[in-house]
Amino acid sequence: MELNEFAININKRPEDRNDLLHRISTVGMIQSFNLQHALITGGAGFVGSHLVDTLEDHGVTVTVVDDLSNSKKVQLSSTAEFIEGDLTDPTVVDDVLSADHDIVFHLAAAKSVNTDHPRQQFEENSAMTYNLLERMDDLGVDKFVFTSSSTVYGEAPRPTPEDYGPLEPISPYGAGKLADEGLVSTYAHTHDITAWTFRFANIVGPRLRGAVIPDFIEKLRDNPETLTILGNGRQEKSYMHIDDCLDAVFHVVDNAAGPYSVYNLGTETTTSVTAIADIVSDELELDPAYEYTGGERGWTGDVPKMSLSIEKLTSLDWQPTYSSDDAVRQAARELAVELPK
Repeated sequence: MELNEFAININKRPEDRNDLLHRISTVGMIQSFNLQHALITGGAGFVGSHLVDTLEDHGVTVTVVDDLSNSKKVQLSSTAEFIEGDLTDPTVVDDVLSADHDIVFHLAAAKSVNTDHPRQQFEENSAMTYNLLERMDDLGVDKFVFTSSSTVYGEAPRPTPEDYGPLEPISPYGAGKLADEGLVSTYAHTHDITAWTFRFANIVGPRLRGAVIPDFIEKLRDNPETLTILGNGRQEKSYMHIDDCLDAVFHVVDNAAGPYSVYNLGTETTTSVTAIADIVSDELELDPAYEYTGGERGWTGDVPKMSLSIEKLTSLDWQPTYSSDDAVRQAARELAVELPK
């Protein structure tokens, strides 16, 4: 969709207008950064598939590599080049990444915070990151975007800034992301690669699966009378809508200086699990009784309260459109339409 098509439709209802404004902003970012050909790892996943759409909407040629272990090819546009492959294998990386690519967006990862195979997850995620960086260095591809996670902080004071330390993750997933950040930093400082690391809060929106909002929707459709909530419901975290997330990524890539940048991506507000249940129930026009499983954590390795400082991000003249509660509500509306009834 071109910019003039956005202008034609700018008088739509307010919620549509907000989405159009988001995408107009992102158009400018992509054009000014002059992207031509991008490789997206994990591009069939939730964030990755939205990234593919955004880039392709604005003329960027996209190659997607994904092993489909926690994603679905059906989410991808029909025009993106898709390669099913395991990036822990260096020969696969050699095949999918070429000197024609001018940027790599590395989103692929084993994502379970409470995995039954922590060593395998740690080794596979680190191997993928290392193989990509080595191949980039060999080819002279010099731009790398890495999606990290708020889990690298562990149970840190809130709101947590990027320069907080020591970083003490409490899950193998968080430990693996922190190790990957070290690899990315090393290659940025010693191998002429410009890299951006983004520590995500909870990103929500269409196509999201395996997370609290779609889980609540599916549970309530199965049983509108009662909703089971893990933990005590007082777990409280920052939720960011996918539109804001991608807009922020391109804004940082376009404006941050230096060989290596680390930015939190989130909102200045948080939402409790019980509040999410309230929002989802309201959107579905239901009034269920809540049953709590108890304890302050939803699962082993869960950080019960998380709030990221976004002062560094706002210092680049960027602000999220949605508060945490509004992001949850918007995602609940989108997923209620999308998920089977």
